[in-house]
Amino acid sequence: MRPTLVVGNWKMNGSKAVAESLCKSIIAGLSADDTGIAVCVPYVYLADAAALTQGTPLAVGAQNVADQASGAYTGEVSAAMLKEFNCEFALVGHSERRSYYGDSNASVAARFEQAIAQGLTPILCIGETLEQREQDQTFSVIDEQLDAVIDKVGIEAFKQAVIAYEPVWAIGTGKTASDEQAQEVHKYIRERIAQKNLEIAGRLQILYGGSVKPDNAKGLFAMPDIDGGLIGGASLDAEGFLKIYRAA
Repeated sequence: MRPTLVVGNWKMNGSKAVAESLCKSIIAGLSADDTGIAVCVPYVYLADAAALTQGTPLAVGAQNVADQASGAYTGEVSAAMLKEFNCEFALVGHSERRSYYGDSNASVAARFEQAIAQGLTPILCIGETLEQREQDQTFSVIDEQLDAVIDKVGIEAFKQAVIAYEPVWAIGTGKTASDEQAQEVHKYIRERIAQKNLEIAGRLQILYGGSVKPDNAKGLFAMPDIDGGLIGGASLDAEGFLKIYRAA
């Protein structure tokens, strides 16, 4: 049985005080033997989060990672830099990065490669827009997004990676894919990976990300191919985030 993982994505929210309070509140709700919980915080709060979470079950991740190792790339933060702050995870290819900042399948694959090279666990975000779903393009979009990474780094890299399926039409909209809709795509992703390597597919954690809340988490996480969640807005409330974690 695959272990579950629940990851909070704070996006561009909070303050130094809020970050400290959230970390402390989440940690206070965990026991020493809890595992599989993390928060991806804004870059400027990584040092604080790393210090607060050291020696606790709560892991820390970044919301992005540069597609280059170093050099004249103003405003970017490399995987090696993130590693210095005890980051365990890095989101790559989040739909907001793809939609608002032009991250292409090629650049996402390069970011994934950089994370792997430095021992970070990339959380590869994939998913379709509402228009693509309505045009029955969900699976072809998934194929393109996965293939770009597999072609770049090979299937073996997924031994140290996580995938998050995030239907773009269900992010921040209040809409949520039904348990069955989410399971259908998660199953497809796993089968797609299994075509390359059956063992990796069986062990790969695939998270659901799309307006997960405490009241819908249990049903989603009960699906056989959903191994946890990538949680947006609900992760900004410690109590609600912990309820989602307990549902997993």
